[in-house]
Amino acid sequence: METGITPALIALDWGTSSLRAYLMDNNGRVLDRRGNRHGIQNLPVPGIAGFEQVFAEISADWLAKYPGLPAVAGGMVGSAQGWAEAPYVPCPADTATLAGRAVAVESASGIRLLIAPGVIFDLPDANPDVMRGEEIQIAGALADHPEFGPRACIALPGTHSKWVQVSDGRIARFATYMTGELFAVLSRHSILGRLMPEEEGTDAEARSAAFTDGVNAARKGSAGDLAHQIFATRTLGLTRRLPAEALKDYLSGLLIGSELVSGLALMRDTLASDTPLVLIGEDALCERYVRALDILGVRVSAKLENTAPRGLFQLAFAAGLVPSLPSTQATAP
Repeated sequence: METGITPALIALDWGTSSLRAYLMDNNGRVLDRRGNRHGIQNLPVPGIAGFEQVFAEISADWLAKYPGLPAVAGGMVGSAQGWAEAPYVPCPADTATLAGRAVAVESASGIRLLIAPGVIFDLPDANPDVMRGEEIQIAGALADHPEFGPRACIALPGTHSKWVQVSDGRIARFATYMTGELFAVLSRHSILGRLMPEEEGTDAEARSAAFTDGVNAARKGSAGDLAHQIFATRTLGLTRRLPAEALKDYLSGLLIGSELVSGLALMRDTLASDTPLVLIGEDALCERYVRALDILGVRVSAKLENTAPRGLFQLAFAAGLVPSLPSTQATAP
């Protein structure tokens, strides 16, 4: 840590399977970071005591050196199974909305932890959709890239991918795709996986071609075809039209392609054709999405990695826990 820099915030990105903690200064810079596998489903002891223990362990030396630091958290820690439930707020929602509906818990260490709510999109004539954690990443992305605040489509690839319409700095609507979870279930726990080797294949050319074939199959498919197309992952292996080591890539291309076809149609239905498309997520996975989008003839405006620390800082500012925003962020939504 640089001499003369004073920490101003502890920010926790607390998900289902892991916890990431950040020590930040009043300019929103990360001074120190750490993480562990103690997500809300993997606490050392169940219940509130488990959350208390994990929070104390991950922040003890920070708080010992800088007592009284404010703390914020986002993600599944605010779910019904979390430390304290922070109910969903409806669209349209921005960082001020999240801060205004955040829930505070008093930890045993005496630190008041502010937990962000999730967001719900619930029209009377459609099925509801929810997010918890992604809204913080979006807040961070818009803070770092205010040019996307007026109008953008933000896609967040992952276990449950999100396609989000941003308008006037607010989450206006969104849709969830269980792409990552479907891939995991189908490749590990279905008949498809029996033909897939445990080790990743070394024939990069065959794997790349199989991914492209999967994306193109999704593009050519009609409504309702996906369940039929998925079975081709098995038959292409049985007939040896694809090598076994390329079957996962075909399935990945098919599922990602199906998500993109739907997500892009949703974007066309609700946003102008020149709307920027932004990806947020783990680099390797986002690269797959960039490649699939390229196959579909779509350009990505920006590819961002971990925007959660900045989003948590924005939450803290909106809640009045840190004194000011950096000058470059003063006009961010």
